[in-house]
Amino acid sequence: MKTVKSPAEGRVLFRNASWETYERLMAEREERPVPRFFYDRGVLEILRPSKKHETISRVVALLVELVATEEGLDVESSGSTTFKREDLGRGFEPDECFYFGDSAGRVRGMDDIDLDAGDPPPELVVEADLTSSSLDKLPIYARLGVAEVWRYASGRPEILVLSGEGYERTTHSRALSFLRDEDLGRFVEEGLRKERPEWVREVRRWTRSRGFRTGPEGE
Repeated sequence: MKTVKSPAEGRVLFRNASWETYERLMAEREERPVPRFFYDRGVLEILRPSKKHETISRVVALLVELVATEEGLDVESSGSTTFKREDLGRGFEPDECFYFGDSAGRVRGMDDIDLDAGDPPPELVVEADLTSSSLDKLPIYARLGVAEVWRYASGRPEILVLSGEGYERTTHSRALSFLRDEDLGRFVEEGLRKERPEWVREVRRWTRSRGFRTGPEGE
């Protein structure tokens, strides 16, 4: 296998890696949350995320859960769960991912999600892309049926929705219909520098100003 290293974000890329190698390396990791693995028909990327990478991912995850809850939309986080299809030769472990509505209820309580067995893919994937990766993950997400991707790169958020076999950039989320890319960028930047209780209150005030829940602040 040919190896390419990217030390800034702890990325290692292997070319001509077999599916068996991909599964063996994941098994050797056991229950540890890192490294994360991405596989696309012989190309294997191993990622050890930085603290900033993890912090951004967590802020976005909190934003999703807060906004969905205030909207009254059922949401289920599946974190960095492994999603893979051997027949398609693809697999990924996102920074964060989510199911909404009926799909949230369907996967809640599952020990594992098996796409090969017909379990649904996540509806929203979050990707904090702080350093340039040699492996384009969008074709993996698209082929496995991820409806929406939020990608945060170089301080700029992108909302991408599945259209045909690829993604189109849009200004509004489909999963959380009133959330715009500029709102996503603003709340992430504020979430990285403000104290968490203050930031949570601001997100709730903003969501409620859109006409959703009107309960007392801080609930």
